[in-house]
Amino acid sequence: MTTPGIPRSYVAPMKKIVLTFGLISGLILASMMGISLLLLRQGAIDFDSGTILGYSTMVLSFLLVFFGIRSYRDNVAGGTITFGKAFLTGLLIMLIACVMYVAAWELIYINFLPDFYEKYTAHAIEKLRAGGASAAKIAATQKEMSDFKKLYDNPFLNAAFTFLEPLPVGLIMTLISAAILRRKPGPIAPATALA
Repeated sequence: MTTPGIPRSYVAPMKKIVLTFGLISGLILASMMGISLLLLRQGAIDFDSGTILGYSTMVLSFLLVFFGIRSYRDNVAGGTITFGKAFLTGLLIMLIACVMYVAAWELIYINFLPDFYEKYTAHAIEKLRAGGASAAKIAATQKEMSDFKKLYDNPFLNAAFTFLEPLPVGLIMTLISAAILRRKPGPIAPATALA
């Protein structure tokens, strides 16, 4: 079975490139998540610093989308690639990384951080108090977060919400990479010029 629009001779090398770069990207995401959660638990960083570290890690890990597309273009596609094929290659790499991110979060959250959301809620409420928010605003936020926690306790919804965290960053990096790396075939020289 072949992928529509992609010759059979390209599929196996594409799978290898997608898996290799996707797994490396996912490993970076999952590892840095574990490290930042450990630092958070030890009090070395707070939730705000953790968010900055998390999104910086996402950008770093999704650089592998760029290198994966470039590897496919240069080593499989003969130095040329359309935006569509570049985007598809990058999208597959990004999706593998996102799935690994979700799997790591589910493992860590369920086994090591069952109180994560309660601590995050306390942090958010304290931040509102420090910012001078009204009692009504604080109460509304507490209720909102309590309602969300009920959804978050469902493993399928938890996985879906977690998948949405890196997705925008990954899509942006994929679009940028595909736009930068697309390269049309050069003009074919006329037969008389080759003689």
